[in-house]
Amino acid sequence: MSNLYQSLSHSKWNCKYHVIFVPKNRKSVLYGKIREELVKEFHALAKQKECKITEGNLAIDHVQMCIEIPPKYAVASVIGFMKGKSAIAIARMGGRDRNYTGANFWARGYAVSTIGFDEEIIKKYIREQNEEDSKY
Repeated sequence: MSNLYQSLSHSKWNCKYHVIFVPKNRKSVLYGKIREELVKEFHALAKQKECKITEGNLAIDHVQMCIEIPPKYAVASVIGFMKGKSAIAIARMGGRDRNYTGANFWARGYAVSTIGFDEEIIKKYIREQNEEDSKY
């Protein structure tokens, strides 16, 4: 097989997803220091779950990413993990150190779509999203 596929002990896989999620009430809060720290945080959290973010965009009111998730993990568990842990990190940036669950930052749901052979089209869309948003 080509190097398009990755390996686990008993499988070859190529599982890529386009994921979008928003802060509660779609507030415009993803800017400045939070934005810079979230980029690092999302990459670190993805690495903990053996995932890789291949493309991403943090607009001021939503997060979009193209992420590779191994088939041994459910997409819902990885996204839930990333949203939960990143919300705790955001709370700590705001000065809370202890006993904070982070439950008040991200909205409950998310949108996810599998990526097939149109991966480059989706990556281009994610890269150019800020330009499209500024037109309106």
